[in-house]
Amino acid sequence: MLLAVFCFLYVLIDVTGKLDEIIERKIPFTILAKYYLTSLPIFFTQMQAVPVACLLAPLLTFSQLNNHNEIIAMRSSGLNFWQITKPAISFSILIVIALFWFNESYVPQATVAVKQIRDENMILKVDRERKKKEKIRNLTFYGLKNRLYFIDAFDANNDELSGITILEYDAHQNVKQKLVAFRGKWTGIAWKFYQCQITEFSPESVNLPVKVKVYKEKLMDIKETPEDFLRQRLNVSSMNFQQLKAYINRFANSGATQALRNLKVDMHQKLTFPLGSFVTVLCGLPFVLMVKSRKRSAFTSVAIAFAIGLLYFVTNAVALAFGKGGLFPPIISTWCAPVIFTAIAISTIENNF
Repeated sequence: MLLAVFCFLYVLIDVTGKLDEIIERKIPFTILAKYYLTSLPIFFTQMQAVPVACLLAPLLTFSQLNNHNEIIAMRSSGLNFWQITKPAISFSILIVIALFWFNESYVPQATVAVKQIRDENMILKVDRERKKKEKIRNLTFYGLKNRLYFIDAFDANNDELSGITILEYDAHQNVKQKLVAFRGKWTGIAWKFYQCQITEFSPESVNLPVKVKVYKEKLMDIKETPEDFLRQRLNVSSMNFQQLKAYINRFANSGATQALRNLKVDMHQKLTFPLGSFVTVLCGLPFVLMVKSRKRSAFTSVAIAFAIGLLYFVTNAVALAFGKGGLFPPIISTWCAPVIFTAIAISTIENNF
């Protein structure tokens, strides 16, 4: 029931925000229905609706048990905390498994489908043109001639690249050339790179450079145009864990530290995000069972749910930012919030029950 309410609010708020686009483009109801039905898997797995509903539902349930003295009866009969809360904790574990499976199986396809529906039916031409002019950061893609591109930033307004790393592979997927450049500019015919270094490697080992050349500026034999770079934005949400892991492993020796660090944080986040449902439930249950006043138990349960949920997700967001900024290793930044809040929950349980 809570999840249905959250879905209704999500659709209502999103429709209200896009109302001018819907009216101006005269979008049919069937298109809107298809768009929101397709986007629900993304809403379930990437927003906070499921963890908050998963936390709030058992807290409200146990507050009602508290109102009718049933918690007192269970504890008087000798049941401990784990026996009383076993149904809620077991259910939250099932939700974690379902979320992970859903995220791996359906969300990548749903992300692509939602983007296609929105681009074709719901975005005004002026907005599409404005989006094309935005600076793209951490651009990573495969290009022609078996080349892998890592670009720190691409400015579509000036057709300029900055922070360029290009790896060229041979037929056996061994790195045969590495190109690093400070800046690149599209001349209208070709790319000109500035402060450029080209390293050629031995086929036997990428650790044995055969030749190193340095250029102040150089016209490059790169067939990709600025339009090709615009079409190559990497959408991590359209990849599941295994796909993203394989993508990262292939580029592990590229030297593009910032891009790889961001991708690793996103990869580990696909594992830890579903755990939020279990961790927040485990944190909230001991507090609701400690509520003495039955009259205020329902209100207190709601307050506890939102306080714990907000604190957990703020902590998680800060840790992820530290991970992408390089202050924490990716795996620590993503597991930081689940581990800390699980430890707090277990400590609270042991000290009060």
